[in-house]
Amino acid sequence: MATLVFVEVSDGKVRKTSLEALAYAHQMGSGVTAIVMGTVSASEFETLGKYGAQKVLHVADARLDHPAIQAYATVLTKAMQDENADVLVLANSSLGTPAAAKVAIKTNASFASNVVELPAPGFVVKRSIYTGKAFSFVELKNQKKVIAIKKNAAEAKEVGGSAQIVAYSVALSDSDFNTKITGTEKATGDILLPEAEIVVSGGRGMKGPEHWGILEELAKTLRAATGCSKPVSDMHWRPHHEHVGQTGVKVAPQLYIAIGISGAIQHLAGVNSSKCIVVINKDADAPFFKAADYGIVGDAFDVIPKLTEAIKAMK
Repeated sequence: MATLVFVEVSDGKVRKTSLEALAYAHQMGSGVTAIVMGTVSASEFETLGKYGAQKVLHVADARLDHPAIQAYATVLTKAMQDENADVLVLANSSLGTPAAAKVAIKTNASFASNVVELPAPGFVVKRSIYTGKAFSFVELKNQKKVIAIKKNAAEAKEVGGSAQIVAYSVALSDSDFNTKITGTEKATGDILLPEAEIVVSGGRGMKGPEHWGILEELAKTLRAATGCSKPVSDMHWRPHHEHVGQTGVKVAPQLYIAIGISGAIQHLAGVNSSKCIVVINKDADAPFFKAADYGIVGDAFDVIPKLTEAIKAMK
């Protein structure tokens, strides 16, 4: 059973979630071909081989540097046909998931998103549903299958090896680019929120944007991304791309630290897939404590500096 993996890139670099998708496909035990679109740094091809790709198709069309979902779906559909791939694996993302749905329609494939484990016998996959509060088990019966895996569903680890790099072209029509991108606002920072292993978030308990320095220092010490609650971004204390929650960025890090956040249901919906949640709040009755693995009842302005110094001492 041949497997095709769609690899997303950002600024010429492979996204970590795509390495997870590649590792997932490698664990399925079939021949793995990766496909990359647009401009890609040369060193990234070597990385794909190390993570399990036996062959890499590169579609060097500069128009694909931008997220044109219809065009991506056209390329992926053609690649599945040319490679005789029975399975398409990709990351569950704002780009990958809608493209996957279009490919599933074009190829008459069974489609499952938010997949969290390798397929069981009979090609039954486990999906995360209800914003991580439950799981469903779905049998993919069609010959072709499309799987969008959730972040952290597979460990992105090197398996050795190298990949054959093949130039690949697909004739794309104007209809493949029937949407126009009028502007792009990119998240800033060394570690991007959707891919972070550790996230440090602040809420209204931080009392103002001028106090965010101690939170950023903690995040820097932990090599973490910074996030915030919706009220904080609405008040322009922090940029909107840091808003974590149901209507913001949904995260699934290994560690999520919530500081001065009460724990409204909308915020919890965006973080409850985190492996471990630590809450710091001076209000012992804050709802967030009910969802926390660990909690510290105390003033953030006392706790955070001490926590940061303790972590630095451990390092």
